[in-house]
Amino acid sequence: MERENRILIIDCGSQYTQLIARRVRELGVYSEIIFWDSPKEKIAAINPKGIIISGGPRSVLDVGSPVLSKNLIADVPVLGICYGMQLLAQLFGGVVERGEAAEYGHAVVEIEDSRLFSRCGEDKKLDVWMSHWDEVKKAPEGFRVTARSESGALAGFESADGRVAALQFHPEVAHTPKGREILSAFVFDICGCKADWTLGAEWVSREIEKIREKVKGGTVICGLSGGVDSTVSAAITQRAVGDRLYCVFVDHGMLRKDEGQRVMETYRSLDLNVRYVDAGERFLKALEGVTEPERKRKIIGELFIRVFEEEARRIGGSDWLLQGTIYPDVVESGHGGGGVIKSHHNVGGLPKDMKMGLLEPLRDLFKDEVRRVGRTLGIAPHFLGRHPFPGPGLAVRCLGELRKERLDILRDADAIFIEEIRNFGLYDDIWQAFCVLLPVRSVGVVGDVRSYGETIVLRAVSSLDAMTAEWVRLPYELLDTVSRRICNEVPQVNRVTLDVTSKPPATIEWE
Repeated sequence: MERENRILIIDCGSQYTQLIARRVRELGVYSEIIFWDSPKEKIAAINPKGIIISGGPRSVLDVGSPVLSKNLIADVPVLGICYGMQLLAQLFGGVVERGEAAEYGHAVVEIEDSRLFSRCGEDKKLDVWMSHWDEVKKAPEGFRVTARSESGALAGFESADGRVAALQFHPEVAHTPKGREILSAFVFDICGCKADWTLGAEWVSREIEKIREKVKGGTVICGLSGGVDSTVSAAITQRAVGDRLYCVFVDHGMLRKDEGQRVMETYRSLDLNVRYVDAGERFLKALEGVTEPERKRKIIGELFIRVFEEEARRIGGSDWLLQGTIYPDVVESGHGGGGVIKSHHNVGGLPKDMKMGLLEPLRDLFKDEVRRVGRTLGIAPHFLGRHPFPGPGLAVRCLGELRKERLDILRDADAIFIEEIRNFGLYDDIWQAFCVLLPVRSVGVVGDVRSYGETIVLRAVSSLDAMTAEWVRLPYELLDTVSRRICNEVPQVNRVTLDVTSKPPATIEWE
């Protein structure tokens, strides 16, 4: 049976798994992530041309750590990265031992001639990124060592035919400059893949036909959030079903300042049939007294569906619910067997008794790929360039209990932050920027009088796909202006702080 032109990534819990998938797609080859404990039938059904085993936080020496059967990878090229290398070593009879100390950060490795390093040029020393504790002390019988660190520690090995290879370092991160070449050698030279993954007019046409075939003569209702994902989903579905698409924009009371009005103006310019529903009081009542983040998300997710169902009944019923779910939503929600990072309302909060079928045309795409599809569909660049905004809205940025007065404080502070970012000409250089309101008050002095005010956190990150992110080094002048304005113009706030944490270890949103 001919194998599909795709690479399968087996996730063993690494913080970089999604980055591996992105790097492979950047090479023009479709990649898909499944979790290490997925049924073997699922791997067989995917039938990939190659498998990459990710890193992970566990030790292969621990009971209950991720394991694989040799039968699953017997007839397909395999690359093990970090934990994946240790797993392959153990699987094929090598020796793995606990390291005396963790090796984390920049390192230099000396490489030997091998199929995996064939595109790395003449230099036999590579700068790489390490992140591991255990060590492979001895390569499996019949395998040869292909890389060692400067201390002599084993950093890579491969089988005699090069179809099974392993690396202790991470080729998927930017800190390994030759990582793209290493992955290219595996994907193209070893696995024999072709670079045929594109998201132009041909992909759009195929997706339109898929939607048409799936929906047939049914009606579709779409919950528009004002963000890029749901808007692109609506635009592509409208081309498939025409006037059988009914869009609903639910104002759940947790939008940014004046956002409802601006979003409706945008949708009118796109000629989408959109009904505005003001459900703010209903959502806030349902969230009254709730402070636990996962509970907030699930309440919001379920209430969204209930509102959509009510709107569907008003139009005489709907057969399908269209959502702007994208791949990071699915992965972070642990869909398919992985650990939950956070439930996304469109993945983790759907009620089991929902009457409509689910339509998710962008489910397999990362954020930058969604924007590429949006450009193909002719959506205006200024709209596609908007900073991402979570489905639960300010609910995940207002920590603690959600009350209108607290949300209004956050709205005012956030508007000032974004306005000044635009004034400094930095908006398009930042992936996402926003304010967070903490459930923490502190003592201050305002007009020579003691105050006991709210605390605002400024958050700005750069990213390609939201799976990893770096905090942005904003100019001091900008930070000073924003802090002064917030404290002067939002009287309830007397302290402004800055979040300088990347993802990982943090997530972009606070809840």
